[in-house]
Amino acid sequence: MKNYHIVSKIAIYLLSVVMISFGLYHFQNARDLVVYIPSSLPGGIWWVYLTGAAFILVAISFITNRMVKTSAYLLAFILFVFILTLHVPNYLNAGDKEMKAIAFVNLLKDTAIAGFALHIAAGAHHQKLHMEQSD
Repeated sequence: MKNYHIVSKIAIYLLSVVMISFGLYHFQNARDLVVYIPSSLPGGIWWVYLTGAAFILVAISFITNRMVKTSAYLLAFILFVFILTLHVPNYLNAGDKEMKAIAFVNLLKDTAIAGFALHIAAGAHHQKLHMEQSD
């Protein structure tokens, strides 16, 4: 089972790289992303920055193996909020076929990442991953 644990660690590190990339993208392209924030939500661009910071902090949590369970559940929660408030409405209200396809891919991407985050949370005991134990 040792190889399984190595593959699991690599998968978590890959997710961490993706989350850092998403976080940096939010900081570098905040003005482009602010259009997705519902106008009824006060704060505007600060939500984009907060999301970027959350993605980076989740990645740091996974890499350092600290507060993993909480971070993974929060990541899944954030992504489910995005799915329900951004991706589903964008998919349903897309003006053309290309925009509908992009919204659908984003919906699937966030669903997959949220599922992986829930899997990570389920494997974390006392806030740390315990992959070194044999099954």
